[in-house]
Amino acid sequence: MSSADDRGDESHKERVDREMLELLNELRVAIPGVQVLFAFLLTVPFAQRFGEASEFQRDMYYVTLIAAAIASGLLIAPAAQHRVLFRQRNKEQLLRRSNRYAFAGVVMLAVAITAAIVLVADFMFGRGQAYVTGAVILALLSWWWVASPLMHRVRTVQEHS
Repeated sequence: MSSADDRGDESHKERVDREMLELLNELRVAIPGVQVLFAFLLTVPFAQRFGEASEFQRDMYYVTLIAAAIASGLLIAPAAQHRVLFRQRNKEQLLRRSNRYAFAGVVMLAVAITAAIVLVADFMFGRGQAYVTGAVILALLSWWWVASPLMHRVRTVQEHS
């Protein structure tokens, strides 16, 4: 089965509409994860043992909290902007901007996840293990979410050139 792009019968408007719908559907996957992380982080300072956290752990908590808040804002921005700009007949510009926000949101989510892992690993196992675990998690997320798709994109462009 070929896609509309392969058949060449998809109009510019249809393509932009489809791409916007695809982007919003993709965000529906990421947003709940960042919202759960952010909600959990908002409760942490009220836990009894939070007062025992070291200065490093408090700093990592702050980095995690801010990264999760920024990721939430960036990942929600396309839907919010779509609603504000509804019927303004400039969906392609909105799509380009939303794509940048979504990518930046995923990057900030990776930062938040990594910082949360470092925070918990430091608390449970010590600083050395925290750094190693954080580096491994950041490397895996970077590979899965950015490097591997970019390599595929480059190969695809080269094959079609």
